[in-house]
Amino acid sequence: MIPVVFHSLVDDPKAWEAALRAHLPEVDFRVDGPPEGVVAALVWKPPPGFFAPFRDLKLVVNLGAGVDSLVGRDDLPPLPIARLNDPGMVALMRSYVLWAVTRYARDFHLHARSRQWRYIHPRPLATHRVTVLGLGELGTPAAEALAGMGYAVTGWARSAKSIAGVRCLHGRAGLEQALAETDTLVVLLPLTRDTRGLLGAAELALLPRGANLINVGRGPVVEEAALLDALRSGQVAEATLDVFETSPLPADHPFWAMENVFVTPHLASITVPEAAAADVAESIRRVLRGQEPLHRIDAERGY
Repeated sequence: MIPVVFHSLVDDPKAWEAALRAHLPEVDFRVDGPPEGVVAALVWKPPPGFFAPFRDLKLVVNLGAGVDSLVGRDDLPPLPIARLNDPGMVALMRSYVLWAVTRYARDFHLHARSRQWRYIHPRPLATHRVTVLGLGELGTPAAEALAGMGYAVTGWARSAKSIAGVRCLHGRAGLEQALAETDTLVVLLPLTRDTRGLLGAAELALLPRGANLINVGRGPVVEEAALLDALRSGQVAEATLDVFETSPLPADHPFWAMENVFVTPHLASITVPEAAAADVAESIRRVLRGQEPLHRIDAERGY
C-alpha cells in the first residue's frame, strides 16, 4: 500500500480518493492522518504545523493553482512540491475570463443595471484592449482564448514569452506600458514576494481613466485600499473580483456596497480530480523511484 494524506476544506475527499484509486489502486488514502508511513500529501492551504508529524513524506501536491501557502513554512522540509496539470481547471478559468472581459467589452454590465430598453451600439472586439498579467498555466490559455475571439491582447510576465496572437511584454518597463494601453486588465499572477502589492496606487494610476479590472489570481497582488480609492474616483470604472486580501470577504467590506464591483466567492477555477489524478499518481510513483515528480514548482520563485 502507498499511504497518502489528504487535507482541504474546499475539495471533496471522496472524489479525490476515487479518482486517484483509478490510477493508483494500491493507495492508502487518509484524510488528515494518521501520519505513519505517509509518503505523499495532497493539500490545499494546510494549517501551520500540519506537516510536522509526517516523517516519511517525499512529495507534496498542491490542490490548486497558487502555492503561496506552501512557501516559507517552518514545518515543511525541502522536498518536492508539485502543482496540478488539470485541463478542467484551465477550461473553467478560461470560461470565467472570457465571460468577465466580454461583460465589459459588450457593456452587458450596464444593461443589467438599467432595467430599461437602452441601446448601446456594440463596438468591434478588436477595439477593446485586454491585458493579461501572468502568462503561466492559466494565464496563457486565457490570453490565447481572448485573442482567438478577436480582442487586442497584451500579455505580461516576469520574463520574456512568445504567444501567437498576443503581444508579450515583460519587466517593469513592459508592465508600465501594458497598464497604460489597456481597457480591461486581467490579473492572473501567483502570489510571491515579487507580486505581493504589485498593483498599488501608482500602478493603477497608469491605467487609462475608466479602465476595468478583473482579479482572478491572488487578492494581495492588488492593494485593496488603492483599488477602493481608484473605484471611488473613477480611475478604475469597474472591477470583477474573485480573490481578496481576506477570504471569505467580510460582510462589512466596502466592495459589497459598490455598484461598480462584481464579487464572486473564489470560484473562477477549481480542481477537477478526474482530470488531474493521472498526473498525481505518476508523480507519486516517480518520487518513490527516486525521480522528479511531474510539474514540480520552484519554491524559491513561488510558482
